[in-house]
Amino acid sequence: MDYSDRMQELAVQFQIGKDVHLENTDLTLRFFPFHSHITSGISDSILNNTIVADFVGENEQFEYPVFVHTGKTKCNEVIVLLHGLNERSWTKYLPWAEYLCRETGKAVLLFPIAYHVNRSPVTWSNPRFLQKIIDLRRKINGHDRSLSFANVALSERLSDNPYRFYNSGRQSYFDIVQLISGIKRGKHPLFAKDTKVDVFAYSIGAFLSQILFLTNPDGLFSDSRLFMFCGGSIFNAMYGESRSIMDKKSFERLLEYYQTGFWAEKIALQTGDDVMKAFYSMIASDNAKESRVEVFRQMKQRLGGVSLALDRVIPYAGIVAALGHDCASKNITLLDLPYDYTHENPFPVNAGNNQQEVNRSFQRIFEQAAGFLGN
Repeated sequence: MDYSDRMQELAVQFQIGKDVHLENTDLTLRFFPFHSHITSGISDSILNNTIVADFVGENEQFEYPVFVHTGKTKCNEVIVLLHGLNERSWTKYLPWAEYLCRETGKAVLLFPIAYHVNRSPVTWSNPRFLQKIIDLRRKINGHDRSLSFANVALSERLSDNPYRFYNSGRQSYFDIVQLISGIKRGKHPLFAKDTKVDVFAYSIGAFLSQILFLTNPDGLFSDSRLFMFCGGSIFNAMYGESRSIMDKKSFERLLEYYQTGFWAEKIALQTGDDVMKAFYSMIASDNAKESRVEVFRQMKQRLGGVSLALDRVIPYAGIVAALGHDCASKNITLLDLPYDYTHENPFPVNAGNNQQEVNRSFQRIFEQAAGFLGN
């Protein structure tokens, strides 16, 4: 398979809300509606500002895609695929999901994190709409080379109130619990009761999945496998400054807020519920370290992943800090790839003379993921 060609072919066929049989395959792409039961909102948000508004209709009601083998009316196994931070499109993940579906025989459900992909307004990706915000941020912060049209919406939201990082993650957490609970109870039209659920998680999706597995609400993940790609790090070892993710000022504000700011002081005094406790334990290596590492140690047969040597955003050292050295060294494969790559773009499209190496690297990594999740 040529990775670049296949991504483009899938992107042409993909349209939110439109079921389609994928050409020259035995796979069908189906869409299902979701209504989040979590009411979003931060009391001090500036509701008349489109970027920092916390009630966004697209975030409350949306559709998510599922890759499934054609003709299958009920599935009893599914892989939930969780994406990275600041994604506005599913395009990057379509060949990933297709491969996992084809090679494991399981359905692959792509679930959007709150305020991401099709849970965000299209204006958040519109350069004409975003130009004024870019101009304002440059006026305030100077000429920051890390600022871009791709990251300005998230940068502005997190700079305005870094609590949104936790709040949107919390909404995503309970949305996934709502989704999987419904699947397990046989309330989903595509899935049989007691369907087995596994997780493929990339980047910040891995961080979210770690909190889900640490808390294991209602035992939903007791027999689930988790495969993390370019993910799994403790929070304060991550480096989120990127033209694809967030600018320098917002990343610095985020780190300060959760390590030394009001939130950190508050959480030290009031640990809150299980979700907040798990989030707190993933902020720094020493936060509730023994209990966190023990959970990952106990699930070592159900935990796998791949980390990339040149990944600056989610470095392997941060994964070791989160999982513990023993678990990380046995369960996470550290690879380097024979071409120029980044965390945000591990498989560059139109890579010229390196295209065959990109194809082989994709095959190698996703063959490992499919082998692990297909068991």
